[in-house]
Amino acid sequence: MENITLIEEARNGLVENIHHGLICGVNDQRQSIYNVGNEEQYVYYRSASKPIQAIPVFLSNIISKYNLTDEEAALFTASQRGETYHISALKSLLHKLPVKEEELFCPASYPLNAGPKEEMIRNQESKRRLYHNCAGKHLGFVAMCRELGYPVDGYWEESHPLQQKIVSILSELSEVPESQIIKGIDGCGVPVFAIPLKNMAITYLKLACPELIMDDHMKHAVKNMTRVMNEHSNIVASEDFVCSVLLKDSNIVAKGGAQGVYCFGLKKERMGFALKVLSGSEDVWPNILASILEQIDYSNKETTASLRALKPSVVKNDSGMAVGEIKELFLLSGNVGEIE
Repeated sequence: MENITLIEEARNGLVENIHHGLICGVNDQRQSIYNVGNEEQYVYYRSASKPIQAIPVFLSNIISKYNLTDEEAALFTASQRGETYHISALKSLLHKLPVKEEELFCPASYPLNAGPKEEMIRNQESKRRLYHNCAGKHLGFVAMCRELGYPVDGYWEESHPLQQKIVSILSELSEVPESQIIKGIDGCGVPVFAIPLKNMAITYLKLACPELIMDDHMKHAVKNMTRVMNEHSNIVASEDFVCSVLLKDSNIVAKGGAQGVYCFGLKKERMGFALKVLSGSEDVWPNILASILEQIDYSNKETTASLRALKPSVVKNDSGMAVGEIKELFLLSGNVGEIE
């Protein structure tokens, strides 16, 4: 991977952290129009694949059959963080769907967000599979197995027919042959996929612009899925997290993944973007994403301002004193290296 600097963090003029990375942006002709680093580098989606993994649910009649709300349906795409509204929707899903909690392959966990985690520990509540960050995705997997007549046992295995179906959908959206998709195991135990960064951007282009999808059934499913993501953005992450901030903008489809991966698509502009922070940091996502939107002169300045508010360029200490700064050191271009 190319060591192109995206972000420098300095304290009193001394560089403290450097974040190298890759960025690719494509237009609706699937052409790379913005590029930082090697766009052909293979990158694992991690949780940025969740909307893709949720498509089988939206292709089915599960949502109407079990009278799911849009809020509950958004959980299939989510990296939920255990807030009250997450837990309420998860428990409702578990009640409505033909799924038992012990069938979920994700491990028992406390919520990711500190507040609900600490409250559960104070109340001496045990960890639950339902509280895992990926529980919504796994509820969808088990429900789909029941709906399609697949065995629930082993649904997390690469050879399982549900996982094969997901790989087929990914291949269609990304335009990468199935034989060229690299597979690993994600944190929650199910397959995770790596493809070239450019093709990750193409995938999110199609999520934002489903009219580019050839299959009419999938086109309709993607439209419905991205609608519930936008309308219930806090379900996808939670307040003051990048995904929810971006999804509040109805023009954006977005989802991040572990180890610094982020993907988003712009509907009106008909663009898709994918980026990888090579340090694996998620902390600098707001700075990178805000800079991308500024460099393409994105029209909704409120969205950019909200990202800037998440991670201001001025570094302050615990007393609120300015002690350093964060600088974006990349330009979006066809052939770009570092800015000196």
